Amino acid sequence: MRKVGFFRSIHIKFVLIYVLLILVAMQIIGVYFVRQLEETLLTNFKTSLNERVDLLAYNVEEEMLKERGKDDPKLEDDIKRILMDFSSADIIEVRVIQAGSLKIIGTSKLNNQDVVGQRTNDLMIKRSLVLESEQSSILIDPQSGKRTWVLATPIKSNHEVKGSIYLVAKIENVFTQMKDINDIFISGTAIALAITAILGILLAQTISRPISDMRKHALALARGNFTRKVKVYGYDEIGQLAITFNNLTKKLQEAQASTEGERRKLSSVLSSMTDGVIATDRRGRVILINEPAVKLLNVSRETVLSQPIVHLLGLEDQYSFEDLLEEQESVNLDYSTEKNHYVLRANFSVIQKDTGFVNGLITVLHDITEQEKIDRERREFVANVSHELRTPLTTMRSYLEALADGAWRDEEIAPNFLEVTRNETERMIRLVNDLLQLSKMDSQDYQIKKEWINFIVYFNRIIDRFEITKEHNVRFIRNLPNHDIFIEMDEDKLTQVLDNIISNALKYSPEGGSVKFVVEEKENIIKVSISDQGVGIPKADLQKIFERFYRVDKARSRKLGGTGLGLAIAKEVVNAHGGKIWATSVEGKGTTIAFTLPYNHSYEDDWS
Repeated sequence: MRKVGFFRSIHIKFVLIYVLLILVAMQIIGVYFVRQLEETLLTNFKTSLNERVDLLAYNVEEEMLKERGKDDPKLEDDIKRILMDFSSADIIEVRVIQAGSLKIIGTSKLNNQDVVGQRTNDLMIKRSLVLESEQSSILIDPQSGKRTWVLATPIKSNHEVKGSIYLVAKIENVFTQMKDINDIFISGTAIALAITAILGILLAQTISRPISDMRKHALALARGNFTRKVKVYGYDEIGQLAITFNNLTKKLQEAQASTEGERRKLSSVLSSMTDGVIATDRRGRVILINEPAVKLLNVSRETVLSQPIVHLLGLEDQYSFEDLLEEQESVNLDYSTEKNHYVLRANFSVIQKDTGFVNGLITVLHDITEQEKIDRERREFVANVSHELRTPLTTMRSYLEALADGAWRDEEIAPNFLEVTRNETERMIRLVNDLLQLSKMDSQDYQIKKEWINFIVYFNRIIDRFEITKEHNVRFIRNLPNHDIFIEMDEDKLTQVLDNIISNALKYSPEGGSVKFVVEEKENIIKVSISDQGVGIPKADLQKIFERFYRVDKARSRKLGGTGLGLAIAKEVVNAHGGKIWATSVEGKGTTIAFTLPYNHSYEDDWS
């Protein structure tokens, strides 16, 4: 490869670019310099006047504090004398204002002496007196149209404001100087920009032409055309790059055949990406993992690459990589914990070369957690229903067989056997009815028919019905609001909820105990609580009592005729109303079942 000459080198071209950059930088520095110069001139102007004003304030303070006799000059005359000495070419006017009365006691303007003794209403002067601080502003003179600097400085003596000095000065000269300087910089910048543009065009032509050719060549390579070559304009760095492009084209053409096999492998991986996809090399190490697989396995892409697949899936104790290559069936990966159930299904597909050698393994992951949960619940439900139906049927068969064997002739035994059979039949009917009710709730077309009901009247009616029909000595305690509360609800469905809860409270209440009914108004809900004084529920069982067929004391529950579905139905109905239901209990002291219902206070007036 020929050596690049000095004048053909791209380095000299970059030197020209840096010269242009320096030129632009000079302009930037110039602008910065002008701004700093403007600030400096304004600061010097204001500082000079401030120093003079401070001296003036000291002299005025001395005159204002001086005790005067009958023969001494008036304060206004002394102030006028001081102001005459203070005048200069930059100062238009200086006034001295007395604090409290806001009276002008002196001005430096000879043709404006009639303002002495008048009260001033200037806002800037008032601010300087009230805030006890200097106030300044740049304003436009309405007569000349030029800028002036206005300053109001308080006169203090022993931390007490005696008055204020009001100064108007010419500041237009500072801005005139800055305008002249800006004009000079603008002219220089315009010339520099013109030169920069001309040099930029010349520089762009020398560099952009070969780069444009190489861009066209790269586009041709992207379309699969390996026959085109880049034109070499010279032997500088860009020319050397063009020669390298041509050599690269030749090597790409030779490598195209070898990359075809890799393309097939990538196509196979992409076609299998239905869920999480993991690809390995022939040694079983991960070389590709897609985003769904990263989320399903809760891992980081960077940490799993080059990791053995059996280790990533947690199968090292059960499978080797060779076992996975021969595995024809799907493998379930159980990542469940005590709190969360999580199961994945893995399907394996071997990647083979045309020669038949194994080149890797593709693993497809599916999340079957919900499916497993549904299957488990279905099995438990079928087992519970089968058990609940088998128990009464077994009892009925035993008693019917006894009756068939002649027990029906015994006038004492036969009625008891028939009574037991009738009770078991009613129990099965209740169970089937509850199952049908839950089935309707699980269906998508399940609807509740809401209407506005006075909940307090309605709740009292439910309690009255139970109080009249109760069979043992249990006292009812009511803690309900005295005013009406209207709730939009399905009366029949909510009656079933209250019947289940109150029935349970009565079943488990001891003789002589009490059942307490409470209704509380919250911000957007009402809370209904029903408490008994029964044996209570263990803390570990509180969260499970709303599950279907769950019983804390199964033997006692069946003895009392429960199906294990009442609270499950209550939960579904309350949830359908947009409320929540829960239980609290202390073993040996009792249980409280509480639920909430949406309550809109704005409807109170409509029903009152």
